[in-house]
Amino acid sequence: MKLAEKSVNAILAPLVRGLGLNASGEALAVVPGPAGKTEGALQADIGPAVRDGLIDEKDAAAILRDAAAGAGAKLPSSVHVKADGEPLGTYWMDRTLDAARARMKRGDPSPLALEDGRGTRENAAGALCPPGASSRSRADVVKNRVALVTGGAQGFGEEIVRGLAASGALVFIADLNIKGAEQLAEKINGALGKTSALALALDVSREESAEEAAAAIAETAGGLDILISNAGVLKAGSVLEQDLPSFTFATGVNYTGYFIMAKHGGRLMRRQNRNAPLWKTDIIQINSKSGLEGSNKNGAYAGGKFGGLGLTASFALELIEYNIKVNAVCPGNFFDGPLWSDSEKGLFVQYLKAGKVKGAKTAADVKTFYEEKVPMKRGCSGQDVMRAIYYIIEQEYETGQAVPVTGGQVMLH
Repeated sequence: MKLAEKSVNAILAPLVRGLGLNASGEALAVVPGPAGKTEGALQADIGPAVRDGLIDEKDAAAILRDAAAGAGAKLPSSVHVKADGEPLGTYWMDRTLDAARARMKRGDPSPLALEDGRGTRENAAGALCPPGASSRSRADVVKNRVALVTGGAQGFGEEIVRGLAASGALVFIADLNIKGAEQLAEKINGALGKTSALALALDVSREESAEEAAAAIAETAGGLDILISNAGVLKAGSVLEQDLPSFTFATGVNYTGYFIMAKHGGRLMRRQNRNAPLWKTDIIQINSKSGLEGSNKNGAYAGGKFGGLGLTASFALELIEYNIKVNAVCPGNFFDGPLWSDSEKGLFVQYLKAGKVKGAKTAADVKTFYEEKVPMKRGCSGQDVMRAIYYIIEQEYETGQAVPVTGGQVMLH
C-alpha cells in the first residue's frame, strides 16, 4: 500500500507514544525503526484507516488502542504497524531516548518496566502527579518530557534549554543558528553524560520549516510535551520613520511565527492525545513586558507581543479540548543577553542611536537608565523565567494566562 504522507512516522509515532503515556502516566520516548524482527511486538494493522493513500489519524488511533487492549495488561515496549499486511515500521518505547534506542538496537520487545510499578491499564494515571499533590522535586515537573525551544541557541532560549535539560527533559534546540545549536547540544550532552539535547534547524517564520521540524521531532523521539515559543527579533524605530520591511520582519517572527509553531507543535500534541486523553501538554510563549504595556518607538515589537497574548488566550480556549494548556511568560528585560548587550545590534545600541533615552551618550548609559526603571534594580534572568515555566507546567488548573516576571516593573492590571 502506497502512502502519500511526507512522513508516516510523523503520524504513527505520536499515536504509539500516546499508548505508552496513557498506560504509564509517565513521559516516554518512542523511536521509529524498520520493520525488522517483530516477534514479541504488539501487532497492529491500520489498513482500514488508510484512504486514498492518506492515514486517518483518528481511525488509526482507535485501531492501535484496540490492539493494545487485546494484548493484555502489560505495557508493550515495541509496536509493529502494518497497512493491509504491508510493514510500515516498528516503534520502540522506553523512558529515555537513549534507552529506547538501545532497546531497538538489541531488538528487545520485553514489556516495559516502570519505576513505580505502574505499566498496566488498570492503574493508568495519565497525569504528572496524583490529585492534590505537588511534584516531589523541580526535576519531576519535566523529567523525561520532550521539549522544543525555539530560538534556543542563545539568550533566554539558551537559559531555558539548559534549565530543562538539567531537570531531566529531552530538549530540541531549534534555531536558525544551527551551528550554535549543535555546539550547545554537544556541551549539554557531554556535561550530563546522556542524550539530553538535540539541535534542530528551524525558521519559525516559514511554515514549511516548522512542519519539517515537527516531523523530525516525531521521527526522533515520538512526540512532544512542551513547546516553548521563544524565538524573537526586534527592530526599534518610530512609527513615523520605520520602513514596512522592518515592521513585517519583527511581526513575522514574534507574532506569525508563534502561530506557525503552535499549529504544528499542537498537531503533534493532538495526535498523542488521541490515545492519551488525560496526558497534559504545554505551549508556552515567551512574550515580554512590552506585551503588557507597550514600548515607545518600538511598536513593531510591542504590537507583535500584544498580539501574541491574544493568540495565547484564543489557542487556550481551543486546544484545551486536547488537554493542551497554552500560557505566556512576560519577562522583563534580559540585559545580559545578546538582544540587549550585543555591541553592534543590541537594544542598548539601537536605543542609543534612536535617541530613545534622553541625555544618554553611551550604551552603558542606556543600560543604567533601564535598570533604574525596575523596582528590584536589575534585569530579568534565565532563572527567573525558568521558575515561571515550571510553575505553568506544574499548575494543571490554568490556561490562557500571561505571567509577568518583571521585578515589579509591571504589576497587577
